[in-house]
Amino acid sequence: MESTLVSWIGRTDLKASRGDHGVGFGPIAQAVLANQYVAVHLLSDFEDLESQEFCKWLAGKTGATVKLHYVKLSSPINFSEIYQGVIKILEGVRKKESPLTYHLSPGTPAMQSVWILLAKTTHPAKLIQSSQESGVQEADIPFDIAAEFIPQLLKKSDELLTQISQGAAIDTPEFSDIVHRSPVMKKVIAHSRRVALRSIPVLIEGESGTGKELLARAIHKASPRSDKPFVAVNCGAIPSELVESEFFGHKKGAFTGAIADRKGYFEKAHLGTLFLDEVGELPLYMQVKLLRSLQEREVVPVGSGEPRKVNVRVIAATNRTLIEEVSAGRFREDLFYRLAVAIVRLPPLRDRAGDLTLLIDKLLNRVNEEGMEANFESKKLSASARNIMLQHNWPGNVRELLNTLQRATVWSDENLIGADAMREAILVAPKFGQSGENVLNRTIDNGIPLEQIMGTVASHYIKRALAHTNNNKTRAAELLGIGSYQTLTNWIEKYEIKF
Repeated sequence: MESTLVSWIGRTDLKASRGDHGVGFGPIAQAVLANQYVAVHLLSDFEDLESQEFCKWLAGKTGATVKLHYVKLSSPINFSEIYQGVIKILEGVRKKESPLTYHLSPGTPAMQSVWILLAKTTHPAKLIQSSQESGVQEADIPFDIAAEFIPQLLKKSDELLTQISQGAAIDTPEFSDIVHRSPVMKKVIAHSRRVALRSIPVLIEGESGTGKELLARAIHKASPRSDKPFVAVNCGAIPSELVESEFFGHKKGAFTGAIADRKGYFEKAHLGTLFLDEVGELPLYMQVKLLRSLQEREVVPVGSGEPRKVNVRVIAATNRTLIEEVSAGRFREDLFYRLAVAIVRLPPLRDRAGDLTLLIDKLLNRVNEEGMEANFESKKLSASARNIMLQHNWPGNVRELLNTLQRATVWSDENLIGADAMREAILVAPKFGQSGENVLNRTIDNGIPLEQIMGTVASHYIKRALAHTNNNKTRAAELLGIGSYQTLTNWIEKYEIKF
């Protein structure tokens, strides 16, 4: 039966059309010479003229209609862009022509993996491959990537997933703004890349200043919704009396000051991503309404009785440990599990070994670029200033680092930032105790409540360890360096820790 051939144009195909020695006809020409096709649809991210010349050359070798589709890719291994480009073209092709045949040989491994996934799931097709030695053959895939198997595939280790797909990019452009080389951040980026491709809710946890919105934007850019709106909402900055209107919109006259109909955040983010920053700050009554909207996929504007359907992907972020907030009754459990389908934990800067030097250089360049005003000279760091920065603990994380560099460029009259300017720029704040004194530097003139201090410290870290391990005492004990889960239990009882 005649069918329609769909294929990326590969470099070998272009070389063949130019008559380069040693490449033969190339994979696509081999296929059209070996089989009869009604039409040939070719996808290309090469230069326009190159692609057009190839199509003219190929049309001379087949009676099939040859149609060219340009697909603009930021990288030939960008899985998300390849998938979106292919889907867009297949939707048009399938309406007119069937059955389909996908050619695996031209293009990158990422392109090949998309063909396999589509052929075995949502867009069934025959798969072929070709070589100079063996000619054109039907591709015998040794595993069935059926729709029900994909969730299991995604659960496999990163390394195995890469081996199977043959197309996982180490550095995708969507995440290029997140400067890193530490293993802990590589794992965060790998997980984020994987959840980006699916429209499941994501919860990003991390201390203030760790870059939660930056990561959320990267996930959006790497998702199938990348060309749709990204709407960021600071949940802690909305006055309580306006929360419902801000999220769901309102009708004209719904309340004093409502002089016109207004869309809320959900409708503004329709088909795109809604980023809920500091979601833990939402009042409980609003959490109920938010949960309902997520469940029903609709909103009811204030002053209206008519629900409106919305389609949004929600990414939430918090500087709290949200499961602890649930235990404390400050956050609804049902909303937590609705938001926390995938959880990404951004580590603090002090735990990102090897990233600090990279970030210092990147952010200083940014400060210099933004400071290009009259009489401004680009600044560099002296060795002593850099050493001071490397020794600082950075409790404010990347945001504190950026602000410190901005201050240092102001305090320094010279173009080389010295140690004194850096010491002035770094803000050293007290970290512990109601009196504002550091836990290790309290005055003992009038005595100190040592047992109370130790209990407070123990309670703080034990709660965090238990939350991090979903109350697995054995794992929590390992993280805390405690001998066994029984010892941990004794500590919990001693300090009357509730979790």
